[in-house]
Amino acid sequence: MTEQGKQTTYKSPSYYVRQRLFRNKPALFGFVVIGIAMLIALLGYTIMPDKTPNAKNGSVEIQRKPPFSKFTLLKVAKETEVEKVSFLWGLLMGQEIDHSEIPVERYFIYKDKLVYQVYGEAEMYASRQKQKDKAKDKQNDKMREREEQREKLRQKSSKTRDTINIDTIPLVNVVRKVFSSESAKLDSTGKSSKLEGEQVIYIDEKENIQTVALATLVQAFHEQHVIHRTYYLGTDKAGRDLLSRLLFGTRISLGIGFVSLLISLFVGIILGAIGGFFGGVVDSFVMWLMTVVWSIPSIMLVIAISLALQSKGVWVAFVAVGLTMWVDIARVVRGEIMTIKQKLFVEAARAFGLTNWRIIFRHILPNMLGSLIVISSSNFASAILVEAGLSFLGLGVQPPMPSWGMMVNDGFHTIGTENSWYLIVFPSIAISLLVLAFNLVGNGLRDAYDPKTQLR
Repeated sequence: MTEQGKQTTYKSPSYYVRQRLFRNKPALFGFVVIGIAMLIALLGYTIMPDKTPNAKNGSVEIQRKPPFSKFTLLKVAKETEVEKVSFLWGLLMGQEIDHSEIPVERYFIYKDKLVYQVYGEAEMYASRQKQKDKAKDKQNDKMREREEQREKLRQKSSKTRDTINIDTIPLVNVVRKVFSSESAKLDSTGKSSKLEGEQVIYIDEKENIQTVALATLVQAFHEQHVIHRTYYLGTDKAGRDLLSRLLFGTRISLGIGFVSLLISLFVGIILGAIGGFFGGVVDSFVMWLMTVVWSIPSIMLVIAISLALQSKGVWVAFVAVGLTMWVDIARVVRGEIMTIKQKLFVEAARAFGLTNWRIIFRHILPNMLGSLIVISSSNFASAILVEAGLSFLGLGVQPPMPSWGMMVNDGFHTIGTENSWYLIVFPSIAISLLVLAFNLVGNGLRDAYDPKTQLR
């Protein structure tokens, strides 16, 4: 016998959906990956080593360097003033730096001059010497040809002499903003600075004469203008930080996936609801349109839309990707509505005199929310892949804005060269991981919304 007063606790359907979803470990893994990606996209420039717009700060001297490469860089003050932006604007769009960076191998200060050797000069010199040695080793055994080769080398060496370039710059130009044009305020030579004893006299950017102690410049240089930086994922073909561009690419992929998904939901729900609810000629036209779009490969359709719009860029990618994914949504919505419209609550709504659009959007569509969530997660993954393919072909996101597909394309063109494998591997892993996460979430949601799934 059961105890009197004992009541049975009834759970809502959403409770069992959550329970089935929480039991699905692959789906939870997908949620974690998507959550981390969304956090990276929201934080943006605040967590990126390179906080310049589009993470475009780089030096060609350190291009295609492997992961965990370390360099010494000198900060040289720019001649023009850089406007400081607010925290929110910097979070969204980045902040231009007020200096340029020069990678160096060694440097020292001589009087009021900074003497430095740009990174890679020694390697270039060694490479030229190695090429000369190979040329000598390949000399022909015949005396006449050997003499001709030697004569050519002597003529060439008399015209040009390979040396390691040593550059100098006034120390005040590195630390302070100095007048860029020639001025006769200091002397007739037009120099913008000169050393008098232990004082440096210079002309600032407003063409005013200023004086500063040499010791102050030296101290400021060592404290603020020497950077020791580690590129944890290496650098790309333009010497830019690959980690920063990879992090920023997360925002691009999620942004295009989200906007294109909204476009596909809007078009798919409208057309699918119209075809499924009204039927007849309207349904035949919608089915014909879906069949036509379905018969064209998505990437070809996206390329056609991009060419039709006669434009490239992120907004074209939004529209092009969104207009190719609505067919799946329209098909699901049409099938669900054709079943639900036969229910008694729809007949009751008609008896109360409600309009067709009110019945569709207020009474029918909420009952297929689970199906729309599942198909949306799958389409999100497809949007990321299509966007990567577009950017790889040069029809999507345009430089200097970073995109994972564009980064794979950059690595593809360097296949076979030294230090090129990571240019393909890292963005490919990012694309695969994010697409896998959305697919796992989609499968988990499908199983969770399936009433046949038993909760054990």
